[in-house]
Amino acid sequence: MMDCRKALVETDGDFEKAVDYLRKKGQKVAALRSDRETKEGVVIAKTTADNKAGVVVLLSCETDFVAKNEDFVKFAQSIADLALANNTQTVEELNAAPLDGATVADKVNDQVAKIGEKITLSRFERVDAASVTAYIHGNYRMGVLVGFSKPVSEETGKDIAMQIAAMSPIAIDADGIAPETIAREKEIAVEQIKAEGKPAEMAEKIAAGKINKFLKESTLLGQAFVKDGNKSVGDHLKSVDAELKVSSFKRVALG
Repeated sequence: MMDCRKALVETDGDFEKAVDYLRKKGQKVAALRSDRETKEGVVIAKTTADNKAGVVVLLSCETDFVAKNEDFVKFAQSIADLALANNTQTVEELNAAPLDGATVADKVNDQVAKIGEKITLSRFERVDAASVTAYIHGNYRMGVLVGFSKPVSEETGKDIAMQIAAMSPIAIDADGIAPETIAREKEIAVEQIKAEGKPAEMAEKIAAGKINKFLKESTLLGQAFVKDGNKSVGDHLKSVDAELKVSSFKRVALG
């Protein structure tokens, strides 16, 4: 209330100018807090009504107290809804999109002025596919999107999304892992084996086995299925539908 009163005094009672004054103040507060860490926040994952597209939005703040505030969660949800409604593709587009008479970036600065914490739109991800499943884990602390090659049941979509949330794969399969990543893992494995006193030729063979294990543990389709460790995620998908594929996924978490 005192901020509003001061704004009106500074602008000679002009309501519109007072609003601009407060927004500028919000920008100033944001600048002053630019070096603060934002380890808390909320992650919102949503899909369009036809499940053809999905978005994940991470709105960061400084404290758990703010992250759990109902109005803060609703604000994050409104940004995700806007992204879906506008078919937004990038975080830059989202920041510039109009929301209740101002841009999203301006609205974020309004929250900074109102709450007094550093607040940022930290991440924005999007998935388009024949069918997209959205999953929010741990009271808005993690969001997952999974794109499938064809429509799936709610159970199948959630199972794969929860797998991604729990096991954090870095790619769908080995083809999705950069060659330099595999080369680095192999180099580390070879050096570890040599340090154990094994000969170089043996080190190469053992390292190959370690790389295979790395690929199984790091790729979605190679991982053991959380709900049935006797089969891989790839095998589980084949048991659901031999033609079903995961086309892409996104995993966004706090921290």
